[in-house]
Amino acid sequence: MFQPFSEEHAEFRKTVRAFAEKELAPHVEEWEESGCFPNSVFKRAGELGILGAHFPEEHGGAGLDYWFSVAKAEELPRSKSAGVGMGLLVQSDMATPVISDLGTPEQIDEFLKPALAGDKIASLGVSEPAAGSDVAGIKTVAKKDGSDYVINGQKTFITNGTRADFITLLAKTNPDAGAHGCSFFLVPTKTKGFGVAKALKKIGNKSSDTAELFLEDVRIPARYRLGEENMGFMYLMQNFQTERLVAGVSAVSGAFLMIEDAIAYGRERTTFGKPIIKREVWQHKFVDLLTKLEAAKAYVYQTVDRYNHERYVLKQPLSMETVKHISMIKILVGDVASEVADTCLQFHGGWGYIEDYRIARAWRDQRLLRIGGGTTETMKYYVAKLLGL
Repeated sequence: MFQPFSEEHAEFRKTVRAFAEKELAPHVEEWEESGCFPNSVFKRAGELGILGAHFPEEHGGAGLDYWFSVAKAEELPRSKSAGVGMGLLVQSDMATPVISDLGTPEQIDEFLKPALAGDKIASLGVSEPAAGSDVAGIKTVAKKDGSDYVINGQKTFITNGTRADFITLLAKTNPDAGAHGCSFFLVPTKTKGFGVAKALKKIGNKSSDTAELFLEDVRIPARYRLGEENMGFMYLMQNFQTERLVAGVSAVSGAFLMIEDAIAYGRERTTFGKPIIKREVWQHKFVDLLTKLEAAKAYVYQTVDRYNHERYVLKQPLSMETVKHISMIKILVGDVASEVADTCLQFHGGWGYIEDYRIARAWRDQRLLRIGGGTTETMKYYVAKLLGL
């Protein structure tokens, strides 16, 4: 059998699980109510080595493989809040990998190392009010002005956006070139002209802050540009694969926990003289769900293995074959997780509709999977193109 985890992975997994269950879960109700978890969570995750395990040592990480990020993503759902996990995963797997890939030594020292240590909070600024999955349609512009860039525009749906210390931001540097006119920038949020327009109220992931941002004549030095000018879209497409893959890993783990909770509830809840888990109709439903989840997990692991081999062994850009499988994983896991959540909520009956039971939150939280990081429809569009259809 395929066994990707070593004893070292297992020890790391124990660290993340203890962090999630003992340091995060007890406070989740409070954080869900307030709409944000404290900044100290990032610092604590950094101290434990959770944020940077799979980054090179010279970048402030531990120099380990991507399976450590898989272990992290599988254990964070034990915090009983997808919002907390999402905020941490944006920090470690979405806003920072592109800095590790492209950053100069100075950029790595100023931005990446403090982010992996939890001393600075990072955010990824791509989506805009009129451009979500259609990234090529962004309107934010960065215009060269001497040795600086001046940035104007808006960003929305930005996780960690209300309290980020810097934004890994995508902007148009050649507006006439469409997707091939984008560049990445590191934008400190204390820069004059940068602001938070508002914190967005969501139906789920409530403990994770999400913001709408504005940039008005934000002037940053040219040394804050990441990589080559006008290559940002290509860099983003590689970065998106990390985001989609880790989201799939986390969602599969969260779905297993939903079923675990539901079965425990079903052993205690009695109707018409016996526990509802003893009803054959529900037994069959859970067998079907677990079968689909095991298949999804196997597909995820197979694709992680491809990803890990290409990025961490061969140290090369991802192949289109791997990109295809990551997109297909996001489609599959999004559908399966939604089915699991809906079935588990139904299994709880009226109590599933009450906030006292975790399934109500899990049902809301998982819905984002088919939207964030590229909608299911966009994923199907990409896969169809890769298949030559």
